[in-house]
Amino acid sequence: MLFVEYPKCSTCKKAKAWLDSHGVKYDDRHIVEDNPTAKELRAWQKISELPLRRFFNTSGMLYRELELKDKLPTMSEDEMYELLASNGMLVKRPLLVLDDTVLVGFREKEWADLLD
Repeated sequence: MLFVEYPKCSTCKKAKAWLDSHGVKYDDRHIVEDNPTAKELRAWQKISELPLRRFFNTSGMLYRELELKDKLPTMSEDEMYELLASNGMLVKRPLLVLDDTVLVGFREKEWADLLD
């Protein structure tokens, strides 16, 4: 299992503490130092069955600075994947990547239902 996080993010800290307190083993990955590639994001989005837009960090400063709320509707999927792969701060976090699913963001009940 892969835990993709931005260590300064309070939600990521909370998710990591939850994983640790539940004895869940995972590989840790810093989303800015080792940003997901477009190929990884495409695979993760497919197995998550979530809309691609859910992978965008809509509350982030970069998202707002780039005015992505207005631009995303006119972008192709390929353009969106490339944009996400260009900067880890655009990607919603944390991500928990398992073989058969991907959880985007931390919702304790969702994580507990899957992992407990």
